[in-house]
Formats: sequence, structure tokens, C-alpha cells
Amino acid sequence: MNKSASTETQSASELIDKRIADLGDWRGETLSAIRKLIKEGDPDVVEEWKWMGTPVWSHDGIICTGESYKSVVKLTFAKGASLEDPAKLFNSSLDGNVRRAIDIHEGEALDADAFKALIHAAIALNTSSKKSRSKRAK
Repeated sequence: MNKSASTETQSASELIDKRIADLGDWRGETLSAIRKLIKEGDPDVVEEWKWMGTPVWSHDGIICTGESYKSVVKLTFAKGASLEDPAKLFNSSLDGNVRRAIDIHEGEALDADAFKALIHAAIALNTSSKKSRSKRAK
């Protein structure tokens, strides 16, 4: 079975499981821990697999993506520039008008409560945007 056919038969959650296992180092552990926090923050989150292999978490729109690079795990919030970040978790992609990211390097810890607050804020923004679109459509 070729690679694209095998990924078409696996769910996004299975593909994310595989990515975590394939990383096999601190990046996989970090991505796994982040995934757990996202699911704790939103038990209804939808896991997706987009853009040739990027884990994506959504709820009424994209919350964030989880990319893994050689020296960093990057969590990009689709509408991060519109989110309050009192704990200053965003440390990357700060110049853009829409997205914001959190870069996690080996050995760094993430404030779980502050991260879950960002997840909740992203969901609230997505939900309010969806309601606004529905009202305009009527």
C-alpha cells in the first residue's frame, strides 16, 4: 500500500498518534503533553490532519496547529493576535496581524493553566465569529 493510500484510511487521531511515536524524542513527548492539555481544555475538540501532515485542533474553526521541527515544537494559534495572553505564552510570530505562536524548546515547560486559558479564549473567539457569520447570513 502506498503512503497516501495508508494515510487516507487512518483517522486524524491515529495519524497524530503515529507522528508522536515517530518523533520518538522530547518533541513527541511535548506534542503528546500539549495534545493532552488541549483535550482537557476542550473535551469536544476535533483533531484534524492537514497540509501534508500537520496536526490541527479545531472547535468551530481552527484553534491551533502543532508543528514539530528539529529544535522546536511550534503551536500556532490561527487567530492568536486577537487573543488576550496575560501570561505571555506567545513568543513567536508576534509581528503578524492574525496568527501567534508558542515555540517550545527542549527542556522548557508550558504553564498548563495559562495554555488552557488560551484554548478557551480561542474557542470563544471561534464561536463568536461563527455566530456573527450566521446573523449576517440571515
